[in-house]
Amino acid sequence: MERSVFLARLLGPFFVAASVGMLVNPSVYLGLIGEFLHSAALVYLSGILSLVAGLAIVNVHNSWTGGWPVVVTVIGWLMLIGGVVRLVLPQLAIGMGTAIYGSGTSVIVVAIISLVLGGFLSLKGYRQ
Repeated sequence: MERSVFLARLLGPFFVAASVGMLVNPSVYLGLIGEFLHSAALVYLSGILSLVAGLAIVNVHNSWTGGWPVVVTVIGWLMLIGGVVRLVLPQLAIGMGTAIYGSGTSVIVVAIISLVLGGFLSLKGYRQ
């Protein structure tokens, strides 16, 4: 449980800050995403960072026993898989990103989901 709390304290505020940024400046984030998807180097770099972060989480917290800590494990696996996809199949990652962020409303939807997830993890991490 200690590791779950530690990781929730790291991931929760990150998700909250990023989602607030998206909600306050959706057009800026839409522009950033567009620039990102047109740079193979950034897609590759983000793949490396996501893979390393996902591996770190999965190696210290691969808990499937139930309860809220499973959320941390799922995030770790999604980061790991996302990193591998960006490194091995960058065209697929770019295509998926383009499809998901094709409209301005998608940034708002992603921001709201991220805000709820970040709030949940922050509560679980800092309530202890």
